[in-house]
Amino acid sequence: MTVTLREAQAKDLDALVRLEQIAFEGDRFSRRQLWHLLNRANAHILLAENAEGRLLGHGILLFRRSSQRVRLYSFCVHPEARGLGIGRQLLGALEQEARRRGGERLGLEVRADNRAALALYRRMGFSLQRWLEDYYEDGCAGWQMEKSLTKA
Repeated sequence: MTVTLREAQAKDLDALVRLEQIAFEGDRFSRRQLWHLLNRANAHILLAENAEGRLLGHGILLFRRSSQRVRLYSFCVHPEARGLGIGRQLLGALEQEARRRGGERLGLEVRADNRAALALYRRMGFSLQRWLEDYYEDGCAGWQMEKSLTKA
């Protein structure tokens, strides 16, 4: 499958909202939150699309001024496109963007019961940092993970 990665634009709002509804059972971004991330936040949103322009995934990086720690704020792949390497490709490109902007560490939070995401993050070099009890809205715990962006 051919996948194209590109930076999100304001016109992608509807597709992002639909992907949130499909990919997540809870802890979804609202339309208003996504609009803010697209238009006002110090964020970078990268999209993965197929040849027909269908949204297959997204990743959102948040940058804080005067900090070398970048946060992977949201990351998802459409359920029908999982297992095809899209997550690896998207995450690799997000890491490159974080480095390009001076990031030295990339951090994230992930549901403790999301085995596929945990496995992907570990394969991509992230390590477990801290257990987050009752972190998600449904009471599920999470893991805080981090990766150095300065190591070869």
